[in-house]
Amino acid sequence: MRDIAVVCGAGGFIGGYLVKRLKADGYWVRGVDVKFPAYERTAADDYLLLDLRDPIDCARALRVGNYSPKEVYQLAGKMGGIEFIESEEYLVLTTNALINLNMINAAAAAHVSRYFFPSSVAVYRDMSRMEAELREEGAYPAMPDNDYGWEKLFSERVVSAFQKRFGAAVRIGRFQNCYGPGNEWKGGRENSLAALCRKIALANDGETIKVFGDGSAVRNFIFIEDAVEAIISIMRSDVSAPVNVGTREYITISDLVDIIARIAEKVVKPRFIEGPTGVRFRRFSTEQIEMLGWKARNSLQEGLRLTYDWIRAEALEDARRQIVDI
Repeated sequence: MRDIAVVCGAGGFIGGYLVKRLKADGYWVRGVDVKFPAYERTAADDYLLLDLRDPIDCARALRVGNYSPKEVYQLAGKMGGIEFIESEEYLVLTTNALINLNMINAAAAAHVSRYFFPSSVAVYRDMSRMEAELREEGAYPAMPDNDYGWEKLFSERVVSAFQKRFGAAVRIGRFQNCYGPGNEWKGGRENSLAALCRKIALANDGETIKVFGDGSAVRNFIFIEDAVEAIISIMRSDVSAPVNVGTREYITISDLVDIIARIAEKVVKPRFIEGPTGVRFRRFSTEQIEMLGWKARNSLQEGLRLTYDWIRAEALEDARRQIVDI
């Protein structure tokens, strides 16, 4: 039997890419989610539709005949852009905490030996631009900006306690904003980059687009293929503490609008409006992930071009279907 990996959240953006990456490494992969992938057929050998808020379904997810999974990747949960996170704090907090508690109990019962948990740089506080970059230990004393960050920090502690109690190898990555083809791009669950790509793709040359905030908030984005390689690097390392994952490219929302507009070969005018914007600035150290030999291969410019082209095609096809339906 080949090595077995279980990817929970395999119907999501990152999970779908991770399944393909593990398959390329020769793993037998089970995907688990409440839904199938939205934009392409899953590459998983086996796929179960399960609700991981239910502990019985969590046990089923990790039961692979008479075999035990070599690796479990727990990516399942409620996720979205800042608009969704701030408007659905209760849903995000309770659903994700419940899933993570159930999954870690199921992993203990199944004697899982290697477990990956994707955390987020949302565990860190808001910063000023004058501050030095934060290392991983800078998450304490804790002051996340929202409940999504608090839940991530809580679940980090839960999986770390599982590691101490049962001796399993737990690995934690704290990720910046992931993007790429296949990213959510509409409906309020998309991140700022995907939302801007959609707005600019649908705008006529010279039109105005609405943008939350004043454009000065600073963000860091990591291309999906680089994010998946970071997951693999962390999972197969001997680092048991959380590891920051991101690039050294920081960009304001205003500059992001300009770059996407140039890729689209359009002139667009941002109209900044009140709305959820999240933190103003975060800068964190990527020294630890780089010491594992990982380095982002895709620049923001390169990744944006691929992502914009994909979102543009999806958005135009969606608009065409709406016209046909009318």
